[in-house]
Amino acid sequence: MKTTEQIIRESIVSSNSRLDLWTLFLQTTKVKSMVEVGVYSGNFASWLLDKCDSIEKYYMLDPWRHLADLNEPLNEDDDSFEQILSEAKEKTAFAANRRVILRGKTTEVVDKIPDAELDFAYIDGEHSLRGITIDLIRLFPKVRDGGWIGGDDFSSTPWPHPTTFEPVLVFPFAVYFAEAVDARIYALPHSQFLIEKNRTQSFSFVDLTGDYQNTNLSAHFHPNKLLKIKVKEMFPFLVKIIRPIRQWMK
Repeated sequence: MKTTEQIIRESIVSSNSRLDLWTLFLQTTKVKSMVEVGVYSGNFASWLLDKCDSIEKYYMLDPWRHLADLNEPLNEDDDSFEQILSEAKEKTAFAANRRVILRGKTTEVVDKIPDAELDFAYIDGEHSLRGITIDLIRLFPKVRDGGWIGGDDFSSTPWPHPTTFEPVLVFPFAVYFAEAVDARIYALPHSQFLIEKNRTQSFSFVDLTGDYQNTNLSAHFHPNKLLKIKVKEMFPFLVKIIRPIRQWMK
């Protein structure tokens, strides 16, 4: 039997996108029950439900409403979310007998999933420190021993979005969480991560990209670093001028 690391390495070699990566992983591991947190318009759900015949139950968990305390992109108004929910339902209608729609925040609806029922959980919800903390802590008991938690926005920088939004802290928090529960975690291409829940293993951080060598945050929040980011945001034309000059000077 192949190990998780062998499976994920083979999936990486044969994939060109996060969709390919997770499709190959779920097909190989023959996942039957899973949850996606942060479904939005249903593109990811419809893809996996179409490509992975082994999936018998797919929980689609999303608030599909405006959250006043959420300072992130895509936090639409309530009317827009009604349309987005309709799109998600339409895109996954072909698998209506395999999907379970859970409308609400993780804290509101996650306990509708029995403990240890899931083979796989995929987190693509709120990417702030608050969001990833809640999702990982509340989902971990829902995954069986031997199952996995994957996720998106495992970014080596907290600032993939403008600094007017909350910093993205899926990394390094997911690594700290894996250490706390004594689980193995993998850094994957396309800003993805995978936590292996296996009581016979202990914590290790396996970076399969080479981009996550330092889990410290001090450099990212240093005043000089933040100043440079703000200058680039406020004066983007300077970047266009300075970058060619630096390349020429090299």
